[in-house]
Amino acid sequence: IGPVTLTAPAPFADETNCQCQAPHEKLTIAQARLGTPADRPVRVYADGIFDLFHSGHARALMQAKTLFPNSYLLVGVCSDDLTHKFKGFTVMNEAERYEALRHCRYVDEVIRDAPWTLTPEFLEKHKIDFVAHDDIPYSSAGSDDVYKHIKEAGMFVPTQRTEGISTSDIITRIVRDYDVYARRNLQRGYTAKELNVSFINEKRYRFQNQVDKMKEKVKNVEERSKEFVNRVEEKSHDLIQKWEEKSREFIGNFLELFGPDGAWKQMFQERSSRMLQALSPKQSPVSSPTRSRSPSRSPSPTFSWLPLKTSPPSSPKAASASISSMSEGDEDEK
Repeated sequence: IGPVTLTAPAPFADETNCQCQAPHEKLTIAQARLGTPADRPVRVYADGIFDLFHSGHARALMQAKTLFPNSYLLVGVCSDDLTHKFKGFTVMNEAERYEALRHCRYVDEVIRDAPWTLTPEFLEKHKIDFVAHDDIPYSSAGSDDVYKHIKEAGMFVPTQRTEGISTSDIITRIVRDYDVYARRNLQRGYTAKELNVSFINEKRYRFQNQVDKMKEKVKNVEERSKEFVNRVEEKSHDLIQKWEEKSREFIGNFLELFGPDGAWKQMFQERSSRMLQALSPKQSPVSSPTRSRSPSRSPSPTFSWLPLKTSPPSSPKAASASISSMSEGDEDEK
């Protein structure tokens, strides 16, 4: 079962209509721890000043609430008159302290103007079974321990104090750092009269506030400048690294092209050889091959175009014979 969500503050004892009507039988601590009566819870009472209500107060009330399986926690808060008389001046007034207790989740009922020393009549009126408080003797009002008679009656149940936190500790912090808190409230709009600060101290505090503002601005500028310098250093480092990578790549490409075994040299040699081949003429062969003549062919005869004196044929038969002999001669030449 989850925790019950509280939607209202604890009631005051003098305003509630809920009264314990069951017969109030006295219980021992052993009986209360074994099992509560069937008709009512165990009524536990815790009292105090509860000035500047803090976690130490809340933890003490939590312990008082959880002492027994079923308990009803009544919390008594002393008035300003009793507190100022027996303990000292408080930071919070009684109304503020009452309201602080009403809104604590462990409190079932708040008793205003609680007595400084518990009397039998008070215990009987509120049907109190046990009183919860830390076990340290509380000397006040002329007594070495105001809870001595409660302890002797067997109605006292001790709780543990929370170390490191108390109302006196909080006030000590404020007094120790008074100038800081005075300057803080002046800066937030409180007047010197409200803070009970003299004219000279007011001017001093305000001047110190201005100095602190300037220090804060200088600090912010320094932090921003440091961030800027760090960014510049990071970017410069990246640029140098990229430049080194690019330079290595450029040098490698240059050597690949123009090195001893580079591609540019090979290409230059190829082109130069082509140019030389294109510019140099072709040489004629030393001896031209002889053409073989066919044996059937004879050198062409030389013809002389000198006119020959021939005698005309004496007869037609002789003319035809001479023509046929000329044709046979031509065939032989062929």
